Amino acid sequence: MGVIAVLTNLPDSESAFNLARALVHRRLAACVNVLAPATSFFRWEGREEEATEIPVLIKSTVERYPALEQAIRELHPYELPEIIALPVEQGLLNYLGWVRDECKPEPDPGTTT
Repeated sequence: MGVIAVLTNLPDSESAFNLARALVHRRLAACVNVLAPATSFFRWEGREEEATEIPVLIKSTVERYPALEQAIRELHPYELPEIIALPVEQGLLNYLGWVRDECKPEPDPGTTT
């Protein structure tokens, strides 16, 4: 299971915290960092824009990415949210193993192992 780092930006701390909690609760992320506000400069609908946003860095796995993207799109207030996934090429093996373990879906209580 490959580990990825996913970046998105939210308009305020409340929406960033809510997204972070939801992704960890759903086991779509092992860890979510809500970072300090940043100023973003971009072009949107033909106009140059400037906005203060809250960057969010999400640690997850390649296998969980489709569900993670779906959850971000569902919970994100923007019409077109930034969702960028970057592969983690190297890292502390124990940490990467922890990310993989925490992103495994909960077993279905109706099944036996």
